[in-house]
Amino acid sequence: MKRICRYLPLTLLLLCSIQLATAQSLIDVNVGFGSAHDKASATGIDQTTYAACSPSTDTTCSPTTGLGGFFLGFGANMMLWKHFGLGVEVAFQPGKTTFATLPANLLAGTTASTLQDRETFADFNGIYQPVNTKRATLQLIGGIGGANTKFYESYIASGSPLGGTNTSQYASSANHFQIHAGVGVQIYLTDHVYLRPQFDFHYVPNLTEQFSSTAVIQGMVWLGYTIGDR
Repeated sequence: MKRICRYLPLTLLLLCSIQLATAQSLIDVNVGFGSAHDKASATGIDQTTYAACSPSTDTTCSPTTGLGGFFLGFGANMMLWKHFGLGVEVAFQPGKTTFATLPANLLAGTTASTLQDRETFADFNGIYQPVNTKRATLQLIGGIGGANTKFYESYIASGSPLGGTNTSQYASSANHFQIHAGVGVQIYLTDHVYLRPQFDFHYVPNLTEQFSSTAVIQGMVWLGYTIGDR
């Protein structure tokens, strides 16, 4: 995932370079708002050993939550021809969400804590526009990329001169390859400013290590600006 995010500026620079060389091409830059969803895994976290366990049978097993919450996105598209183009998108959770709550365990010498997570999807896509009019376009999107889940441990630290303080520290992360497909309708409010409601599907092998399935459903609304004469 770090490599993908590192190459995003290079990708945008490449798109801009192609734009200068191809007078008929268009560049879209956009920001998106929405959410992505996957159900909670049937596997929980043992409060003593932190190993995988079953909340339905183990009394010391804390259940985990599903994927959800607010996602923020940034993207850019390059329409090289009227119906075909390339694009890049990144959608991530700007805030952390609760993944599991772990109560204090005196025997194990642990304090109560909350395991938090934050998800990121990055995609490199091909774009096909079967419908392209002055006021609206229909976009069919497909590509590959990566998914990253970061985990943080949050707890209240005591013994400080200021009293109890909330502390959050990075715990671990998981990276996965993913396949992306989407469909969006780009509606132009002016000659250059548009809104694009977009529905996405991410197939992420091994995501069952964190959530219930390998399928993530995402819905975003993108606000963008088209550079070039349509």
